[in-house]
Amino acid sequence: MKRILIIIAAIGVLIFTIYFTFIYYIPYSEGYRSGELIRMSHKGVMMKTWEGEISQGVSGSQIFRFSVLDSDQKVIDQLNDLQGQYVKLTYVERYRTFSWWGDSHFFVTAVQKESSPFKYK
Repeated sequence: MKRILIIIAAIGVLIFTIYFTFIYYIPYSEGYRSGELIRMSHKGVMMKTWEGEISQGVSGSQIFRFSVLDSDQKVIDQLNDLQGQYVKLTYVERYRTFSWWGDSHFFVTAVQKESSPFKYK
């Protein structure tokens, strides 16, 4: 009986390890999005995560929501500095997310300032 419980526990740990490894290392998609950075916030009670939004439409009807991992401090600082400006985001989409990563399946890995196509003289 003791041996069966140990085997079941080992199988459970193995399944969790495979699941976590799959979620962490295998992206669903990668790409770029451009828009006006309209929100960047550090939210949560117990597990603080960085969440943001860019507006991709003229009226703000197309909103792209994303998360930034705490380990990407350079990206977080750049996003905070570029608030309200037109940016190009490089992101990775994951199959799922964990509560300590963020709310979104999209994780920004790089950001650069772009010139807005909507500004004209």
